[in-house]
Amino acid sequence: MAAADELAFHEFEEATNLLAQTPDAAITRSDQLTPQGHVAVVMDSGGSYGADDEVESDKAALLQEEKQQPGFWTFGYYQSFFDVDTSQVLDRIKGSLLPRPGHNFVRHHLRNRPDLYGPFWICATLAFVLAITGNLTLVLAQRRDPSIHYSPQFHKVTVAGITIYCYAWLVPLALWGFLRWRRGVRERVGPYTFLETVCVYGYSLFVFIPTVVLWLIPVPWLQWLFGALALALSAAGLVFTLWPVVREDTRLAATVLLSTVVLLHTLLAMGCKFYFFQPLPLEHVAPPHQAMSQPPNTLPPTLPRSMAT
Repeated sequence: MAAADELAFHEFEEATNLLAQTPDAAITRSDQLTPQGHVAVVMDSGGSYGADDEVESDKAALLQEEKQQPGFWTFGYYQSFFDVDTSQVLDRIKGSLLPRPGHNFVRHHLRNRPDLYGPFWICATLAFVLAITGNLTLVLAQRRDPSIHYSPQFHKVTVAGITIYCYAWLVPLALWGFLRWRRGVRERVGPYTFLETVCVYGYSLFVFIPTVVLWLIPVPWLQWLFGALALALSAAGLVFTLWPVVREDTRLAATVLLSTVVLLHTLLAMGCKFYFFQPLPLEHVAPPHQAMSQPPNTLPPTLPRSMAT
């Protein structure tokens, strides 16, 4: 029975009387009733959301600092365009070398993250390879024919650099501007950004680097075969990439645009072939056996004095 009495609920009269006399005692003495090391949280009208407001303001400040981008005149603005690793660059080079229908280079390889690292070094490498192989072609031709006079042509480096970089920047700029104009005419035409267009053109030139090296083989028909294959792969990559953008346009505009892209690419390849791989003119020197076979110059015979009179 003692155990049952202990488990029964008892009414504490002192506590009830205390609460009836001073109803605010639980709040005013809560700091004394709480054990040491614990904090009693008091929900009042003034400080209930103070801590939350401070946290939200800190988060907003951090997000604003992350979204704030540097100006285009600073190095930090262009640093993001060179923030790529080797695997990404190799994947994009592989995508430019193996174009196929239905495989969009921008969507499958760039993924809304165009870079300038790959196009910059591809253009620089192509320019130097063009100038070097152009000089090596003349050196090899001189070994086969000693009548060819060779002198180093350092100006070809400048010509190659200006040609390649102007093509890789001005043509995408014109293409981007044309697509922007067609977007105003046809609402369904959605152009790529300028950096995406530059990136597509830059990576499309990679196939010409090994082709230029193979042009050192002194077989004309083989050189033309390598050039045609490289041109077909590079132009096909551009057409397959641009087709999803221009297919919603009129048939005439799409045909003219894609034909112009292929024509400019062909002119670039043909110009490099004819300018950097043309042999020096032969020196017009008569062979030694022909020089010995010619009779020596003799004076006309003098007439006798009697016949002259």
